[in-house]
Amino acid sequence: METPAWILVFILSITLFIFLVVGIILLICLIRVTKEAKKIVVQGQNIAETAGDIAENVRDFTTVGGLVRYFVDNYMDSKSRRSTRRKTTKRKVETEAAADSNETKEEKE
Repeated sequence: METPAWILVFILSITLFIFLVVGIILLICLIRVTKEAKKIVVQGQNIAETAGDIAENVRDFTTVGGLVRYFVDNYMDSKSRRSTRRKTTKRKVETEAAADSNETKEEKE
């Protein structure tokens, strides 16, 4: 082969080598970026689910049905607490009355 042919082969081989090295480096960077993008997508899905839950809670409190349900639940809870208090107060009164009657019986004897 003549000298100009060798020069062309040399230039083409160097160009191919540079292209392969740059391609490998870009492929590695692309893989890293893809992994980071996957993390961002997963985090975005979690945020979207949380936002959906928040929106549902806000909707429950802004609609009439949600407000009624909230107040009924609170009323029922407070009613059950009151009845429990009444029962315990009634028991205290009964035990105090029994103790008083026992004391009066002992005093009579």
